[in-house]
Amino acid sequence: MKPIANSELIINPDGSVFHLHIKPGQLASRVILVGDPGRVDMVAGFMSRIDYSGYNREFVWKTGVFNEVAFTVLSTGIGTDNIDIVMNELDALVNIDFETRLPKAEHTTLTIVRVGTSGSLQEDLPVDSWVLSEKAIGFDGLLNFYDGRDGVADLGFEKAFVDHTGWIKSLHAPYVVNADDDLVKRLEGAPVIKGVNISAPGFYGPQGRVLRLPLAMPDLNSAVTAFRYNNYRITNYEMECSAIYGLSALLGHKAVTVCVIIANRWQGTYSKDYKKVVKQLVGYVFQALSK
Repeated sequence: MKPIANSELIINPDGSVFHLHIKPGQLASRVILVGDPGRVDMVAGFMSRIDYSGYNREFVWKTGVFNEVAFTVLSTGIGTDNIDIVMNELDALVNIDFETRLPKAEHTTLTIVRVGTSGSLQEDLPVDSWVLSEKAIGFDGLLNFYDGRDGVADLGFEKAFVDHTGWIKSLHAPYVVNADDDLVKRLEGAPVIKGVNISAPGFYGPQGRVLRLPLAMPDLNSAVTAFRYNNYRITNYEMECSAIYGLSALLGHKAVTVCVIIANRWQGTYSKDYKKVVKQLVGYVFQALSK
């Protein structure tokens, strides 16, 4: 096997991976992902100590300890394009030898939890509730660029969704990937509602919002809300989960997403203090992952 070329795996002069600016050995095996760089300090505030930290652009990170268990919190910014960077570089940090530039013989599995905010697509799912995504639907098309996508996708769900919505071919083909079963079991409980989320490649048109531009599929949100498949319903929109699930499945990592509902699209309601609720959710996640 040839070493991975310098142009493909870019390592900074200080030995850190190109975008994230994390060095091998600085990443914990339990990773909490947040979108907002400003949320990293809040999450890290739960830790009893911080061992490493760094930043580059929207990627802000800290590695420390909670209940004697090591965690890394990392901000991803917005969108699945950033998740492509984050997931590939996190995997490289633990599964590629930066000296030889070869994959390691022994695979390391990361436990990855995205804690985010989201908009509800069901009228009975109120603001400030917590939604645990058992499946994610990707409107972004990212996973379609990788070989093996069909092996990790729920193809039956995909076909049923495309048929139900009358999906137009000029859009990316949607993909559907499951969360890790073990992580779902660890995070499920009375405060959490399980559901299926859509990861959209934008905030406005891709999520059915109209300002001045008309939509290619103006009735899509109504179709999404009405969709049912094997007792699953689509509960919420966000912008990162599908790529996290898809790339984790291909790379051999465990991933799950849990979001605070900050807006209900059908009720037209918005959370009065979602940051307080997100902090409560972060504490819940730390407790569940440190057991």
